[in-house]
Amino acid sequence: MLQKLFGFDPAHHKVRTEIYAGITTFLTMAYILAVNPSVFSTLEPEGMPTSAVFTATVLAAAIGSLAMALYAKKPFGLAPGMGVNAFFVFTVCLGMGYSWQFALTAVFIEGILFIILSLFKVRELIANTIPACIKSAIGGGIGLFIAFIGLQHSGIIVADGGTLVTLATFNKPSVIPGLIGLVICGLIVVKNIPGGLLWGILLTTLIGIPMGVTQLDKLFSTPPSIAPICFQFEWSHILSWDMLIVVFTFLLVDLFDTIGTVIAVSLKAGLVDKEGKIEGVGRMLTADAIATTVGPAWALRPLPPM
Repeated sequence: MLQKLFGFDPAHHKVRTEIYAGITTFLTMAYILAVNPSVFSTLEPEGMPTSAVFTATVLAAAIGSLAMALYAKKPFGLAPGMGVNAFFVFTVCLGMGYSWQFALTAVFIEGILFIILSLFKVRELIANTIPACIKSAIGGGIGLFIAFIGLQHSGIIVADGGTLVTLATFNKPSVIPGLIGLVICGLIVVKNIPGGLLWGILLTTLIGIPMGVTQLDKLFSTPPSIAPICFQFEWSHILSWDMLIVVFTFLLVDLFDTIGTVIAVSLKAGLVDKEGKIEGVGRMLTADAIATTVGPAWALRPLPPM
């Protein structure tokens, strides 16, 4: 059944390894549950409620990941991507003065266009024509970007004037457990311990409990309703030049962001053939396109993370 549903091959895969990998992937991408609502909180009090965005983040990630697993049969998770949410909030809503419903409509239209491009293999063609040297560099670049986000939110690096990489002064409670976790994960990876990152995350979480950083009471709270933002589209500006510009911008950013991430994780997972082409990239991009279209119903745009 596992082989039929997920493409699980007993000759090359182990159930224990897949369980470790699944839990590790969840824990490494769970940061978006806090970061995404915080980005959209800029639109409050009259904008999108952060509690509803939190629940929407969970639903969009679940649907996207299931599409990747059941349709594309690839071991990657899908969750809202960083970057486009900032364009959504700070450029479209705050900069151009449009409502978040307008921005959601633009993302929905972009998702439909992505499904069309994926079905006609345009995105697959672009992915396969990227030179091998650039494909190798993409993984390192995305890894540094995700590390940068983690260092910022743990408080290890802070913004100071014109730079965002000033070292912290240890005035934030999460700095010390963040540094401890960084050292633990580094040592475990160097020792090549199976499931190393998972154990590193769990140990750091436990260390954070007595320090007051890990808040267990929030793990068992009832998910907020998505009613305030569910299916809130705005069609009055659908034929405007601004809508065309916003949709085209979302399209380009999503195109290269998704392709770059798919290339990076595929290289790491060994899903690239001798010619440098990614196995099953068409279905992977189609799964992402489906998630991109469904996501705006809950105010999100899923992307495959590292």
